[in-house]
Amino acid sequence: MTPKATIRAEAEALFAAFQAAGALPVDADILLPAETLLDLYGEDIRARAYTTHDPLRGEMMLRPDFTVPVVQAHMTHGAEPARYTYIGEVFRRQDSVTTRPNEYLQVGYEVFDRTAPEAADAEVFALFAGLLARLGLRPATGDFGILMAAVRGLSTTPRRKAALLRHVWRPRRFHALLDRFAGRSPVLAARTTLLERLATDTPEVLIAAAGQFVGLRSAEDIATRTTALLDDAAAPLIGADEADALDLLLSVAAPLPQAITLLTDLTRRLPWIAAAVDTCARRTTALQARGIDVADLAFATTHMQSTLEYYDGFVFSFHAADPALPAVASGGRYDALTAVLGQGRSIPAVGGVIRPGLVAQLRGQP
Repeated sequence: MTPKATIRAEAEALFAAFQAAGALPVDADILLPAETLLDLYGEDIRARAYTTHDPLRGEMMLRPDFTVPVVQAHMTHGAEPARYTYIGEVFRRQDSVTTRPNEYLQVGYEVFDRTAPEAADAEVFALFAGLLARLGLRPATGDFGILMAAVRGLSTTPRRKAALLRHVWRPRRFHALLDRFAGRSPVLAARTTLLERLATDTPEVLIAAAGQFVGLRSAEDIATRTTALLDDAAAPLIGADEADALDLLLSVAAPLPQAITLLTDLTRRLPWIAAAVDTCARRTTALQARGIDVADLAFATTHMQSTLEYYDGFVFSFHAADPALPAVASGGRYDALTAVLGQGRSIPAVGGVIRPGLVAQLRGQP
């Protein structure tokens, strides 16, 4: 086990390097309002965060990451453009016996700049690559912006698009929804029976016949949900060509230049992703300008698909040769999060974190 003093020294060195790159050091609260995190991530965050109850502030969570409090601080009183760095512990619950820690240090770097988003992406990635260069890590990249653009352009209802976008970070659920909306999987018998029952009468009559209320939903909630289920059942299927093209998009995994070629080819079938693919191409040029060898840089459309749910563009990670180790560093673009937390204002933003404990562990290996 790496001594804590060694990990702290590694963290301080990274923290100093980020400040030397122009970032202002910031502090973030350890206890965060659970309501904010639940609004952003949904109930799934409860499985990954420690919660407690404060008699005055209500439900609180131990900090699962730094991005939310840093964004909140910037949107409240930050200047533009801005670069921030931070250092401190984060806390993650583990749902099984594992060697992964429940508490560990993170050091991060965040850029808020609306002038050239692709250049900011390249800046963050190149800075991380330089700091981690001697560890022999394997970098990998992706772009949620392309996948989200593909979903938003589908020939289906806004409700179905919203459902797919809500589950972008849950691959199994996403694929199950896509198969159902495209008619590629049979409708479960229980769902068919429910829809037939809902179609027999008004929600008010069905509620009255059901007897006593159990649970927290009101009659209005139930009626709204009933209407939504019936409307969804009547919605036309996503066309086979669109669904198949989306499957191909999800399967793109290749070195970055080849991936862009594959994605460009797919714009003939999914023309509404063209702008997002162009953004990816411009970012590639910006990475090259920063000295990154993109010829062998791995890219996958679904890279980091099971991460915290605020990335909406470029994503990246750096991995050790040992597959049992989590990512040594990771990050990405989260423009939409600034709009959610900005009370009507937003700014393009990108950043990432490094785990100094893993860096120290790798440096200590023979």
